[in-house]
Parts: sequence; structure tokens; C-alpha cells
Amino acid sequence: MSAAVHQHRAWWKESSVYQVYPASFQDSTGSGTGDLKGIISRVDYLKNLGVDIIWLSPIFDSPQIDMGYDISDYEKIWPPYGDVADVDVLKDKLHERGMKLVMDLVVNHTSDEHKWFKESRKSKDNPYRDWYVWKPAKYDADGNRQPPNNWQAHFQGNAWEYDETTDEYYLHLFCKEQPDLNWENPVVRAKVHEVMRFWLDRGVDGFRMDVINFISKDQSFPDSHQTVLRGSEYYACGPRLHEYLKDIGDILKEYDAFSVGEMPCVHDARDVIGAVAADRGELSMIFHFELMDIDHGSEGKFSPRTWPLSKLKTTVNKWQQFMIENDGWNALYLENHDQPRSVSRFVHDDPQNRVASAKLIAIFLGFQSGTPFIYQGQEIGMTNVPKDWGMEEYKDVDCLSHWNLFKDTADSTTLDNLKREYQRKSRDNARTPMQWDATQDAGFTAGGNPWMRVNDNYRDINAASQMEDPVSTYRCWRTVLDTRKAHKDVFVYGDFRLVDEAHDKIFAYSRTAENGDAALVVCNFAAEAVEWKLPVKAREVLVSSTGRTLKAIPAEVIQLAPCEALAVLL
Repeated sequence: MSAAVHQHRAWWKESSVYQVYPASFQDSTGSGTGDLKGIISRVDYLKNLGVDIIWLSPIFDSPQIDMGYDISDYEKIWPPYGDVADVDVLKDKLHERGMKLVMDLVVNHTSDEHKWFKESRKSKDNPYRDWYVWKPAKYDADGNRQPPNNWQAHFQGNAWEYDETTDEYYLHLFCKEQPDLNWENPVVRAKVHEVMRFWLDRGVDGFRMDVINFISKDQSFPDSHQTVLRGSEYYACGPRLHEYLKDIGDILKEYDAFSVGEMPCVHDARDVIGAVAADRGELSMIFHFELMDIDHGSEGKFSPRTWPLSKLKTTVNKWQQFMIENDGWNALYLENHDQPRSVSRFVHDDPQNRVASAKLIAIFLGFQSGTPFIYQGQEIGMTNVPKDWGMEEYKDVDCLSHWNLFKDTADSTTLDNLKREYQRKSRDNARTPMQWDATQDAGFTAGGNPWMRVNDNYRDINAASQMEDPVSTYRCWRTVLDTRKAHKDVFVYGDFRLVDEAHDKIFAYSRTAENGDAALVVCNFAAEAVEWKLPVKAREVLVSSTGRTLKAIPAEVIQLAPCEALAVLL
């Protein structure tokens, strides 16, 4: 094994992150909606798991058109979640345990109920008018009013909404209730910086930044020739993005704060490294979407695509090598609030292989180069919603907007195919309540009326049954996180190399420290046993999804069980 390239060290590289989706984590009041006091009650559970940073999806005041990603006040908490004092208590409880708190900052857009936008739409000469992106209409040859360009919103339809009050359109890259802020206006940028300091001064440890690469738009606003997500080539990593991110990075540096930016629709890796390279001073790391798009078909997210293991290998290897070679840093994730469950998407969630697959995900992800992100319920192997869910069960605005485009006009075969894709890819798959135990509603609420129905499999998959079980998915995750810290020279700062790249069932990779210490991670993605030849004899088993010992790893060929994964020192 070759020695690793040198990487500068940082506390957030050695950390792991656990994402909490507040509405679905723990209800403390019986309202059926999770809340901050519920999160506070579970702090010791999170500490026991071994995570270091807790990231909260948005908790700010909001009309909840898009589950809090439409913010109406950045300094107030949505009342069903609690108040600012509850945030302070949660922060203090985490800090007492050596953990950190990260908040979700959504500053590409606000809610249309935000006071800034309410003022902005009143008149063309309102002082807040230039806080958002307003444009006059275009007119066709017949004199019909048309939007300023053909850009497409991410939640279906055109990205422009006509407003009669001033006879102009405003830009919304998501719902029409989420108007985009105009970052060209220095007053807007100053206000965002003020919001950041408000929370950093209260002791929050950093931010996850929603679609942060969308904040700079090509100011000529040209028409797009793309067939999917028209216009994204003109606002995903726009001309002033890195200028804006550097201003954000300067503030974060003052507080030694953590940052991770969500960066969808990125087509040039240079834009990514420009944001996260160690000498850039912009963001700690970013979420890229190449892995998340692996099963998206030619017509977008809700069209089918099958993929071979070689595609997963190529994508993982690309970003591992790219970040290491360019002194950047990966955010390692296979799940979040916008993605389906990884065990249902990347491996096998059938009853025979579900537990093994969930452990494989932990070992596969947790030992790569980067900071691991665990989404609530992933640590116990929660799955997608049942296949018999009807459309009345879904709440995801993205999914429902897509369904509304077809439900009245498409044939039954098309509708059945769409329902199948929703069950595979809808954001609701990640948003069902956390499965704490086998009691009613999985221990999520005592009110008997959760805001979203609990997954039917909660009696088989829940935290209470796994925490003390030495062979559970939860314990596997805890072992992976502990091992990553115990061998940080290898697993945090070591090099990454694919092993047996051509194999169509085994994903294996090595990690090598600067001092030559090395480890091998081997994952059988097949639902059947596979024989595989080790390139080097193992000297210690660090983690095994099957409890395999060193005696069960001969020098030559090993028989890997279905969905088996292990990490060994070489």
C-alpha cells in the first residue's frame, strides 16, 4: 500500500454528524409533531451512539409549505417546536457532553410570508424591492404575457410567479411561496451575515447551508436549452458564488465554526474544490449530488434507472481521489431528509438481508475519507415506506406537485409506474417518525396522532431493541464511529484506493496512513455468498457485520456471506 498524501488537520474532519428532522424525531407534548424538548430528551441516546455534531433541519418560524425550508423569521422558532430558550438548553446539553450543535441556514430564498418579501411586493419603489429578484414580463407575437425566461422550478412548473400588485414576476427556484433573495444587493448579504452572527453569538457551532450554490445568478437571465431543470446552468455556481462564500467563510473562521454547503446541479468539480479547498477559506465541506442522482432517469428524479456496482465504484472513487489530491474534504452521506432510505436504495431491504444490508451501509460509508453524516433512523436501519402506501399518505410537496401533473391525464400504466417511483424516491421515505420502541406509534408520540404515519415495520425495527444488542445495526454504527476515531491516521487522514475495481459484486477499498499503517474495507453488495481473494493477509479484524474473527479470514480466499462487510487492519 502506498503512503497517504499529507492533509491538514481540523476538528470537524475527525467528527461525525447526526441529522435530526425535528418534526419526526420525538414529540414531547402529545401534539403529534416532534419538538425541541423531545430532542433534548434524547441527547444521551445520541451521545451513546458516538456522534459529535447534531444538525437540526430548519426550526425557524415558517408557514411550513416546504417543512420549514420556507423561513418567515430567522430569529424566532416555529412555535410547535418551542422557542429560542429551548435552543439554548439543547446547545448547553450537547456542549456538556462534548458535542456540538449545527443549524440549517436557508438563505437562497425565504417564505413569501417573511416581512422582507411582504414589503418587497408592495411597490416597485419599496426599499425592500431589490431584496428579491423581480423582472418584467415578456410578450409573445400575439401579445400574450410570458415569464421573463423559461427556467424551471425544482418542484415542477415555471420558476417565475406573476404578481398583479406590481405587474411583474418574481423568481422562485422552488415553491412559489419561496421567493429567491437577490444576493446582488449588498444589503441582503449584510442581513444574512447578521443572521449568522445572531446564532453564532448564542453558541451555535455552525451551519448546514441549503442550496448555497444557487445564491449567485447569471444577471442576464438567459433562456435555457436543457431538458431537465432548465436554467440550472445559469444559477448553480453562478459568477459571484465564491465571492459570496468567501464572505461567509470569513465569519465562520472568526468562530472556528463548522459549515457544510448543499450544492446540487454541479457539473464542474472545480466549482466544488473552489468552495472547500483548505486554502480557500469558504466552506468546510459540501454535499454533492452525483451519488444521489445514480437512479434518476432521463426525465428526472421520478423516472427509473438501474445502475451497476461499477457506477457506484466510479462515483465514490472520483470524489475520494479528487478531494484528497486537491486538499478538499468530503461530506459522506447516503441519506438525509430529501433522500430515500439507503438500505432500500443501495442494498437489499428484503426480510432476509435487511439487517446485514444496514450494517454494510455503516461499514461502507463510515470508513471512507470524509466526515460521515448519519440521518435519524439510519443507525437502526429504517426503511422506505411500505409499497402499498396510497397517494393520500404522501406529504412531500415535490412528490405531490409531480403527481398533480399527471394524475388526471396519464394512463393507468403510467400512474402505476409513477407510484412505484414515489415509493422508491419520495422524500417522505425519510420523514416518517423515528422508531424508538415497539409501543404505539413507535414511542414517537403519546398523542396517538402523529403528523405522518409511522412505518408499519416499527415493531421489528426500533432503537430500544437494538441499543444493547451486540449484533444490531445500532451497535455496528457505534463500533464504526469508535473505530474511525481510534484509527484516525488511517480512516480520517489516510489515502483511499479501490481494490479489485472490476469485481461486479464486491466493493473493496484500502485506507493508508502517512506512516504506512493500512486497512482494508470489503463489502459484498450481492444478496448471495461470494468468494473473494484478499490481496494482503489481515492482522486484525476491526469491524465485521457477521462477527467474523481473524481465524475466519485465511490468507487466500474468503467466503463472504450475502451483504457481508468487514474492515481489517493489514
